[in-house]
Amino acid sequence: MPRSTAAAVAIKPPVKNARMLRKIDCVMVRVPDLPSAVEFYTQVFGLRPLWRDASAVGMGMPETDAEVVLHTMDLPRDRSVHYLVDDVLDAVATGQSAGCLVREHPFETAIGLCAVLEDPFENTLCLLDMSKGPRVV
Repeated sequence: MPRSTAAAVAIKPPVKNARMLRKIDCVMVRVPDLPSAVEFYTQVFGLRPLWRDASAVGMGMPETDAEVVLHTMDLPRDRSVHYLVDDVLDAVATGQSAGCLVREHPFETAIGLCAVLEDPFENTLCLLDMSKGPRVV
C-alpha cells in the first residue's frame, strides 16, 4: 500500500537547487561472474570496459558518458539507476524537506558519497556525487 497518493503530496520548494538530479550516472547490473559478464556485454551489446576494481567493471556506451556497471556486490536490485547530484548531503536534505524518506543514509563510495531516498510514491532514488573525483580510466 503506497504511503501517499499523488493528490495528497504537498510539493515543497527545494532547499538549494531546482536542478538536483543532473543526469543518470550509471546503471548497476549485478552479475555472478565479472569476466564472463564483461565478455558478454562487450560482444553482445558492444560496450567497452572503462575501469575495473575487485568487485565491479564500468562499461562504456558509445553515445553517452553514463556507464553500465557490472558488479558482484551485495546491493539490492531495486537500486540500479544512480542519479548524479552536485552534493549528496544537500540532495538528501532537499529530498527530506520535500517528503522523501532516507532508505540508506549517505555512505562513501570510490568517487564520493551515495544515499538512497524513497519518494512519496515509493520509488527508490539512488543519489551519487563525485566529491572524490571520477575514477581514473
